[in-house]
Amino acid sequence: MRTLTGIQPSGALHIGNYFGAIKQMVDLQQSDDLFLFIPNYHALTSLKDGNALRENTLDAAIDLLSLGIDPEKSTFWVQSDVKEVLELYWILSSYTPMGLLERAHSYKDKVAKGIGANHSLFSYPVLMAADILLYHANRVPVGKDQIQHVEITRDIAIKFNNEHGNIFTLPEFKVDEDVATVPGLDGAKMSKSYRNTIDIFSTEKELKKRCSAIVTDSTPLEEPKDPFTCNVYTLAKLFLNESGQKELINRYQKGGEGHGHFKMYLKELIWDYFAPHREKRAYYRARPDEVRDILAKGASKARIIAQETMETIRTTVGIYA
Repeated sequence: MRTLTGIQPSGALHIGNYFGAIKQMVDLQQSDDLFLFIPNYHALTSLKDGNALRENTLDAAIDLLSLGIDPEKSTFWVQSDVKEVLELYWILSSYTPMGLLERAHSYKDKVAKGIGANHSLFSYPVLMAADILLYHANRVPVGKDQIQHVEITRDIAIKFNNEHGNIFTLPEFKVDEDVATVPGLDGAKMSKSYRNTIDIFSTEKELKKRCSAIVTDSTPLEEPKDPFTCNVYTLAKLFLNESGQKELINRYQKGGEGHGHFKMYLKELIWDYFAPHREKRAYYRARPDEVRDILAKGASKARIIAQETMETIRTTVGIYA
């Protein structure tokens, strides 16, 4: 089973990114043929600062390696290092009905939020289709807001296959229903756009500050509290096994501790959980050339498949390399 997914280089990773996506990727390395890339071409739809994109791309690679992505167990590369994806993107554009893209929810939502309408934003689903179809991915893990993009990929592939034979693999989307929405400081979904995140690799001082800022109710210290309506507990249980969750529930329900105590407990949970990852991150940050070498090797692995696919596609549509 070939599983393909990407993590945008959009800045510091937070614990919502980790529990919502990255942890599942690390686990999938044990069972699937994982293809993981950093989609820097996609990032151009919202990030126009070249230096920032360059730095974010390297930082994303360092963070993913630090959090458990193993280049020996997966194919890990930067999107722009395999140029065949752009050639396939253009060819697929010729098989993509305008109406299909005009119905894309993501484009409408982003424009409604004030993001400037441009061609790259509009044709984003075609480039995503090229990412998926180029490597014959069987499965694409996505959030519910990205399901439509995988469906668009299937529609494009079906249209191409109907004209030229069964060339493209039809991918299936995978939504992990067991992954709960990770709340941010204000209780809304943790998101950079809401500025309510707890970053994975923040300093201990900043982590304490962010945990202290989590919105809680005004129940007095001595009274029992409801853990199931508390943002702090919802975050803490992500780091606890069943026994640890029960113990924390008992502390909430017996009273005698205030929300400040639970916030500092959460801070310690997060700090301790990511301690080994911080060590790995320090190692990779001190060795950027090693990270670039890992990405180059991953791109070489991905390019073998990409070139084979494009040889078939060029022959099929009448373009020869």
